[in-house]
Amino acid sequence: MPTPVAAANAYAQLARLTDPGAGLSKALGNAPAGPSFDALVKEALTSVVDAGRKSDAQAQSAASGKANMVDLVTAVAESETAITTLVTVRDRMIQAYQTILQMPI
Repeated sequence: MPTPVAAANAYAQLARLTDPGAGLSKALGNAPAGPSFDALVKEALTSVVDAGRKSDAQAQSAASGKANMVDLVTAVAESETAITTLVTVRDRMIQAYQTILQMPI
């Protein structure tokens, strides 16, 4: 379940990974140990799926009259935010890949 605090921590971690000074240390071979890109992508996808499941469960509960509408709106908003973030990251990755392909050899 993604929360604003978890999102802020993820963005802070991403900022540390993309820090220009850190990039230089990675190029020199003394990069700090941390999660791999693969692990970060899997974690992001898992959080999006979990947010969607929570939103679906809240919608079903609201349809049967068992859930509070505030909880439903919150779950849908969290799901929407997670999906929007995932799509934005995907678009940036595609843009970076296309830029690399256009580089002269």
